[in-house]
Amino acid sequence: MPVQSKICRGAAVLGASAVGLGFVVPQASPSAARAAASTASASPASPAFSPSTGIASCAVAGAVSFAAARRAGARSTRARSSTNARAQRVALFARGGEEDTRVCIPLEELRNTDVDKVGGKSASLGEMISQLSDVGVPVPGGFSTTAFAYKEFLDKGGINDFINNQLSDDTIYTDVNKLMEVGKAIRDKIMDTPFQQDFEAELKEQWSRVSGGDDKFTFAVRSSATAEDLPDASFAGQQETFLNVMGYEDLKQKVHLVFASLFTDRAISYRHDRGFEHEKVQLCATCQKMVRSETGSAGVMFSLDTESGFKDVVFVTAAWGLGETVVGGTVNPDEWYVFKPTLAEGKNSVVSRTMGSKLVKMIYKEGGGSEVVDTSEEEQNKWSASDEEVKALAEMAVKIEKHYGRPMDIEWARDGDDGKLYIVQARPETVASQKKVGVIEEYKMLEKGGEKVAEGRAVGKRIGSGKVNILTSIDQMAEFEKGQVLVADMTDPDWEPIMKKAGAIITNRGGRTCHAAIIARELGIPAIVGCGDATDKVKKGDAVTVSCAEGDTGYIYKGEYVGICGQGPSDHPDLAKWLMEQGIDSVSLNPDSVIPTWQFLGKK
Repeated sequence: MPVQSKICRGAAVLGASAVGLGFVVPQASPSAARAAASTASASPASPAFSPSTGIASCAVAGAVSFAAARRAGARSTRARSSTNARAQRVALFARGGEEDTRVCIPLEELRNTDVDKVGGKSASLGEMISQLSDVGVPVPGGFSTTAFAYKEFLDKGGINDFINNQLSDDTIYTDVNKLMEVGKAIRDKIMDTPFQQDFEAELKEQWSRVSGGDDKFTFAVRSSATAEDLPDASFAGQQETFLNVMGYEDLKQKVHLVFASLFTDRAISYRHDRGFEHEKVQLCATCQKMVRSETGSAGVMFSLDTESGFKDVVFVTAAWGLGETVVGGTVNPDEWYVFKPTLAEGKNSVVSRTMGSKLVKMIYKEGGGSEVVDTSEEEQNKWSASDEEVKALAEMAVKIEKHYGRPMDIEWARDGDDGKLYIVQARPETVASQKKVGVIEEYKMLEKGGEKVAEGRAVGKRIGSGKVNILTSIDQMAEFEKGQVLVADMTDPDWEPIMKKAGAIITNRGGRTCHAAIIARELGIPAIVGCGDATDKVKKGDAVTVSCAEGDTGYIYKGEYVGICGQGPSDHPDLAKWLMEQGIDSVSLNPDSVIPTWQFLGKK
């Protein structure tokens, strides 16, 4: 992330509505805002804030406009003391580059440059709300706790030394049982430590602002780490998410659980493997208005093909109910590919669609929380989104990608009450977009595979083989040995500590956009998801080969077969001849999908 001056970030906090400067002045009262606007109208015009404009002019303009608001606020007997205290902190931050000590910030005031302040998720949501709402990308509002609040919680609660002592034993990264013990000890310590009173007061004020004090108002409470949603590390699903959170007390508890989730076993392992120092990562909680998709549908989309890296398509997935079934891998979703060039021309752009089984859906529970229930036969045999909705989603994905300047991984939801589509999260895609430009890398087996025992959706293009180990619970992680083929009903990010040891991964459930699939791509491990009955088709100890090198469909073969990798330039003068020389002669002959043709003839 580009490092921006603290002075400029301070000016940016002042937002986008006062004095024609591009700033929002935190209002002590309505009269304070009117007085500030009056003062500003008599002042010389100044340029709007931009990371590329002069830092000094931004800070001075922000401080001047803010000072006007503060003077007006001082004359108002109705100003609330908590608001004034917060305003003083923001003013100090704007004037001198002091640390912003707010513990909660409305999403609407955040920008993508605020990752170090509120984490990747909250910063990205704030960016989209402020920059993309007017161009047809609706994002629900809310607020975020801050990295400052998290650091204060750990410091004043005396938790840091405990965490450092627990993580000082390097054997936890090779011993799954030790990792589980350490993770639980740290999470318990965090949950046993109460929040400070000033944090609770601000948390309740923000809850009241967004909910209007309505205990029936529902929030989604998600983690937002200062090291996540990066171009080369997604941190997908490493911390916790809570849906249908009702009432202040429930929200406070879920924020506490989110704080503790920085030290889930999977998150500890993930950070260590990618070289992130635990003590340098802070966790924030994104508290966002829930979209009522329990009576609608939801899913994930990527602004490129996840398997080939081809950038002229949008890959959309959907299922009934809340989107956690798609991201969590508990459902086999519907899939669509939308071709960007014809989408831009207003022509028919849905070039491929695959109906998933959608056997379950997640809905709200009465009184808060959620539950997974079976779908009806009608739902299983019906598309969970129309082609028109898919095209509308693809248009949003293109706008988001253009704004961020890179391929994006986007979560969306359709509200069953108003029928509208909403974007609830967007982060950089971390695998396909990082591939070598101008290089083709393809895999094939040296000899023809044996009997096909199962098939599903291929994740990646690699080939892996080994002895099967079927696990029914993460409690069995200690039984898994390096190089084995992991077979399970489903995997989620909790399985990351053993996924990285696997020679290949096979699951009954899940789609190619779920968190586990994203992790498998980052790890470079071949995975086949959504097989339906793989746990019944193979037995523990069986030798199998997992091939993701044959198009969209992945195949599991009996026996172990050797795979090879061919690599060459994508601009080779005779690409077809080169591929055949590598022994890869059936690339465009696979009837399952048009994607293989894109991989070789249209790769950009």
